[in-house]
Amino acid sequence: MKTKSYEFYEKFFKIICNKTRFEIIMLLRIKHRSVNEISRMLNFEQSRVSHNLKKLEEYGLVKCDCDGKRRIYCLNPDYFIPILNKIEKYIKHMDKLKSLN
Repeated sequence: MKTKSYEFYEKFFKIICNKTRFEIIMLLRIKHRSVNEISRMLNFEQSRVSHNLKKLEEYGLVKCDCDGKRRIYCLNPDYFIPILNKIEKYIKHMDKLKSLN
């Protein structure tokens, strides 16, 4: 039986484990960017980037600000950046443990 908590975890990890969204997240980790910048840098169609940004925004992982007609995206500094930092800390820790074996 799936609980609400399980369903949220399942959706959350599906969102960030998608390769396209993961690459977008890694770009936004460096700097705020527009859809055009992201699509150019990743060599993806703009519609593909927009679709995936919408998913990330739905789950509160990404925020959007308007600069004239441009939409500038960034990672949510209140919620998602701390989660990413913890995940990376965990990955580094596990890497060290695995290298000791």
